[in-house]
Amino acid sequence: MLKSSNSTTTFINFLISLTILIIATFLIAVFISFNSTFSSAYIKSVLNKVNMQSVLIEMLRSEAHAIPPSEDLPPLTELSLDLMINIKPKDVRTLLGKEIPGLALYHTEIAVAGQGTNIANLPIESPPPKFELLEETDENKQDAQDKSAPKPDIKNKAVFIYHSHSWEAFKPLLKDQKQNSSNNEKMNVLIVGDKLKQELETKGIGVEHSSKNVTKELKSRNWNYYQSYSLSRETVQEAMANHQKLKFFIDIHRDSQPKKVTTADIHQKKYAKLFFVVGKEHKNYEKNRTFAEKLHHDLEKKYPGLSRGVVVKGEFDGDGVYNQDLTEHALLIEFGGVDNDLTELYNSAEALADVFSEYYWGKSEI
Repeated sequence: MLKSSNSTTTFINFLISLTILIIATFLIAVFISFNSTFSSAYIKSVLNKVNMQSVLIEMLRSEAHAIPPSEDLPPLTELSLDLMINIKPKDVRTLLGKEIPGLALYHTEIAVAGQGTNIANLPIESPPPKFELLEETDENKQDAQDKSAPKPDIKNKAVFIYHSHSWEAFKPLLKDQKQNSSNNEKMNVLIVGDKLKQELETKGIGVEHSSKNVTKELKSRNWNYYQSYSLSRETVQEAMANHQKLKFFIDIHRDSQPKKVTTADIHQKKYAKLFFVVGKEHKNYEKNRTFAEKLHHDLEKKYPGLSRGVVVKGEFDGDGVYNQDLTEHALLIEFGGVDNDLTELYNSAEALADVFSEYYWGKSEI
């Protein structure tokens, strides 16, 4: 009988030891595989789901069982999975996001949703262009007419406008509308940057605008599409060194969503909608996010429907930084979509300059 009891105890101890070993191995593997998940911003985003009042209620319930349970406190298992391995049991995207092509795009967090914004119409990145064809197709483009007269140069530069993907073009400006990329600065996002520069300068804000042909520069270095943010980082750092008073940095892109998603009708005028993108893999993340959200809300007050909102991207669904670690006032703006025309783009540039100038000169409500 004693021998049987000892065997049972030994077997139980073995099972306990094996269980501890399996759990320890699992936790080590999780930490090694997902150590990038444990950024302060990510941990804060998870803990923000916990209502501290609900926690207090649960603590009181442990002594006074008559107190009804809180419905706002997420289950411990759900919170642990989210914090440890970024799996949310109620969100299938976290389980299959890396297995189903394209689904990883929907890891993007909607920080602030504009009118009509949801997970189905988030910004879509254009496929990498065939750089070797861009120079050839430029010969077939028609010139766009710039309606704005040149503005006088302002000595002190406060805003830097640049384009990490300068080839992103707008179909209504292209002769061959099967294309969506061009190195012609009258057809691509550079024309938007130039218009925004002019509008800001009329409001007394000095602007430096980079018209760098990113395609040409990447080719000269034998770099590929995925190194475009490394190149634009150099552009920003150079601008910061040359203009000590630069404070605001705006990277202008254009979305690939269709016109029905990227166009707004406000006060009987057509506008190309704006979408603010914030990278969260750096220490300035929260300050840049606050800045983007402030502009979004200010735009909503004066031009309701113009801003599609603010999205936050990590390393798993984008660059994750977008050069925004260099400053506390950095923006990446999806300016309209591939189908927006020049009038819509110019109207939006004027509206953004209007709202931004109020923020800049301290007229915006805090």
